[in-house]
Amino acid sequence: MTTPVWDPHQYARHSGHRSRPVADLLARVPALPDETSPRIADLGCGPGGPSLPLAERWPGARITGYDNSPAMLREARAHAGRTSGGGSLDFAHADLAAWKPSREGEFDLIFSNAALQWVGAADDGGVPGGGTAVAGHTRLFPDWVRGLPPGGVLAFQVPGNFGAPSHTLLLELRNSPRWRGRLGSTGRDASVLDPVDYLARLDALGCETDAWETTYAHLLHGEDPVLDWVKGTALRPVLTLLADDPEACEEFTAEYGRLLREAYPPLGGDPARGTVLPFRRIFVVAVKR
Repeated sequence: MTTPVWDPHQYARHSGHRSRPVADLLARVPALPDETSPRIADLGCGPGGPSLPLAERWPGARITGYDNSPAMLREARAHAGRTSGGGSLDFAHADLAAWKPSREGEFDLIFSNAALQWVGAADDGGVPGGGTAVAGHTRLFPDWVRGLPPGGVLAFQVPGNFGAPSHTLLLELRNSPRWRGRLGSTGRDASVLDPVDYLARLDALGCETDAWETTYAHLLHGEDPVLDWVKGTALRPVLTLLADDPEACEEFTAEYGRLLREAYPPLGGDPARGTVLPFRRIFVVAVKR
């Protein structure tokens, strides 16, 4: 899978909608083993904004945000420093596919917002009946759970909308005769699991797990609002692959935008009312027994 080049400013254009799942996930995180000065890892911290609610809830926490995008980390480090309760917020480069706590019980909370789906699928030969591709981040769960003390929490949310038109149309266009030689992709069907599957895997690792899903109806405004949304996320690999060919990039984006306008018409046919983007997300809060 192509490693996308991220644009923090494009990503932030819909920050209001993107921050909603962070708040909803955080609201379900219980008290940590150390509520006064917990050690927290924020995996896939992006431009740093999603880390700020962690510092607001635990102002004495020592929080480290990890990301593999230099552009995102440059933005994030503007938020680094001491927090209101004497804690600290810092950021570090890390590949989530390889990241793990350095010792047992190191973190009170391992938190991740809309990042784990980018960890590539892996063969699940170690699971009974395995040998099939599964979400790559699940193979990291044993190390992450070991990095928690009893009562420590693994909390994350991932998009569950890979069957939505925004993604299926992108996949079809990438694999069309015009583009498959350069952009062809087998898709990311195994990028995430359903809530029940996450619960089963984390229960087997000794966690009490709360797993659920929510579909948000985001009302977007502006010209080609759904295209503008995916330019910050799902379209990044294509934009990265076509970065050296502006003409091809414009051609692909124009065709994809036309397909999105057909799939997501304005509310009531009136662009002034905005366009609804249904967005399913999957949430997991696992507490180590």
